[in-house]
Amino acid sequence: MAPKRWFTLLRNATTALAALAAAASFATPAIAAQPPSTDVVGGTRAAQGEFPFMVRLSMGCGGALYTKQIVLTAAHCVSRTGSNTSITATVGVVDLNSTSAQKIRSTYVYQSPTYGTSTGGDWALIKLASPVSGLSTLPIATTSSYNNGTFTVAGWGAAREGGAQQRYLLKATVPFVDDATCQSQGGSYPDLIPSAEICAGNLASGGVDTCQGDSGGPMFRRDNAGAWIQVGIVSWGDGCARAHAPGVYTEVSTFASKIASAAAGL
Repeated sequence: MAPKRWFTLLRNATTALAALAAAASFATPAIAAQPPSTDVVGGTRAAQGEFPFMVRLSMGCGGALYTKQIVLTAAHCVSRTGSNTSITATVGVVDLNSTSAQKIRSTYVYQSPTYGTSTGGDWALIKLASPVSGLSTLPIATTSSYNNGTFTVAGWGAAREGGAQQRYLLKATVPFVDDATCQSQGGSYPDLIPSAEICAGNLASGGVDTCQGDSGGPMFRRDNAGAWIQVGIVSWGDGCARAHAPGVYTEVSTFASKIASAAAGL
């Protein structure tokens, strides 16, 4: 099984192999011999300001503003916990070439200590050198009550399997797929960790999905008050937008308290 939307990820890989994968250039999420993808396939261009919490990370991943100074992303996008000034976060724009983009360097990375274990935990936090200005953050779900319905995904990843990264932010909607159905799809899906991962996608037809370069980005929906709330983090999948190959996302509610604790420590 390989991570879905950035480079090949082996859930049970050793720490050394995980670090090597994190350093690799973004590739398609894999199925069998192919890495899984992470970009929005079948999407449309997002409007400026539509998702102000979206973050593009310089290593080829996505993320969301957890606070004004902390980005929530995927563990497989980083190599380890510790000081790190090598990552640049681009925020505030849908066009990555826009001169109005805020570009802020990282100072520290926190990688989930349970990442790569049987309990899952494909999440990480990146602390920025300074807070972003004029942008809203994306609250995360603290219960599983929002783990259903139709979700929104967004990212600058490939618009087709094996395609190039995008200049403009793309968005799409994907329906929830229950754990048992997801595990029954074959390929890497029997390895799903139901307590830590959530699936979404058009099972019968495919056509809409995250892909290469979308890893770490948020999957979100409206809460009961009509505000955006994050329920998932782009993690892995077999290829991009294939029928019977849904996207797999870190189930944020499972790790909400650990994310909050780690963020407080930063």
